Amino acid sequence: MPAIVLIGAQWGDEGKGKATDLLGSRVDYVVKFNGGNNAGHTVVVGDEKYALHLLPSGILTDGVVPVIANGVVVDIEVLFHELDALSARGVDVSKLLVSANAHIITQYHRTLDKVTERFLGKRQIGTTGRGIGPAYDDKINRVGIRIQDIFDENILRQKVEGALDQKNHLLVKIYNRRAIGVDEVVNDLLSYADRLRPMVADTGLVLNQALEAGKTVLFEGGQATMLDVDHGTYPFVTSSNATSGGAATGSGVAPNRIDRVIAVVKAYTTRVGAGPFPTELHDESGEFLRSRGFEFGTTTGRPRRTGWYDAPVARYSARINGVTDFVLTKLDVLTGLSTIPVCVAYEVDGRRVEEVPVSQSDFHHAVPIYEEFPGWSEDITGVRIFEDLPQAAQQYVLALEAMSGSRISAVGVGPDREAILVRHDLLG
Repeated sequence: MPAIVLIGAQWGDEGKGKATDLLGSRVDYVVKFNGGNNAGHTVVVGDEKYALHLLPSGILTDGVVPVIANGVVVDIEVLFHELDALSARGVDVSKLLVSANAHIITQYHRTLDKVTERFLGKRQIGTTGRGIGPAYDDKINRVGIRIQDIFDENILRQKVEGALDQKNHLLVKIYNRRAIGVDEVVNDLLSYADRLRPMVADTGLVLNQALEAGKTVLFEGGQATMLDVDHGTYPFVTSSNATSGGAATGSGVAPNRIDRVIAVVKAYTTRVGAGPFPTELHDESGEFLRSRGFEFGTTTGRPRRTGWYDAPVARYSARINGVTDFVLTKLDVLTGLSTIPVCVAYEVDGRRVEEVPVSQSDFHHAVPIYEEFPGWSEDITGVRIFEDLPQAAQQYVLALEAMSGSRISAVGVGPDREAILVRHDLLG
């Protein structure tokens, strides 16, 4: 049975939770392999809407084992808040596994995230202020605290002391903030140990054993390709690898075990935070997409920047990730438009450029070259067969498929759980 990676193909918020839910009944494990609670999945089940931030969206599917793997940074307070909120709504969360090697977001990470972002002024990156970047900083600098450390008070105290030796100097002398006490941090983390212990496992071993036993494992990426720390619009990116390669390092499952890479892409484009966005709209069309698509951050509530579909970005994502299948979401949001522009290339310094420029400066100044497609006015939210879509909607999807570097295997036509039509089997 396959190991499947599911990632975002744009700047996030593409609807990955919906795609995970589509596969849910055929999947045994759903693994979050990167990021933290700086992004969210919204999943609609009947009349119920669930906003997940740290937890894998597979936690909403009966029989699935949700896993927070080693590549994730974990805010334990947020973890238990989300678990308690789901339990109160009748969701079984007892199967959750958390990697012993995942790094912990502490209160000093959250504090540093907020004060350093403010310190940047006009050069702000657009961080959520939840401590994700500083936690990854400590991981790379080898002064991080891992989940396993809270079960050994001596080790925990040594690590917190080592981290705060430097960070308190920064907080007090540079940012004019109070010093954070070692006991304050240690006691806070120790308070979670008893409740957390039953969830903690060698998740890399668990997942490899599951694949050996013929189970299907879905690796669910947080954030998206264009926010990947190596392959995204650096420095306006997240602090982890949100591309398919991150699934291997972030979980302990080897790359040659991965069978399929599914990338989720909106029928238009959005992003949150600063950074280049060639097709961004600052007019009534942009507001149309924002209001019709309810484009506000699941985690932050911030209005998302909106723009037309960017085919070079989709092709870039297909190449970087080895995409076998695209899932196109929110096609219904475009209903009512007389024409729909699609970016097919860019103009950079008077030259036509077909692919995403490697130069950040060129990408920032890239002017989209559009091709226009006819729109449709019919309500498509009840359509479940591709051929039943209006002819213009079919032509739009087929045109995007031809431009984007891989087949479009499923199309989202509404916010409800079942509002999706399947063109090709995502597991076959």
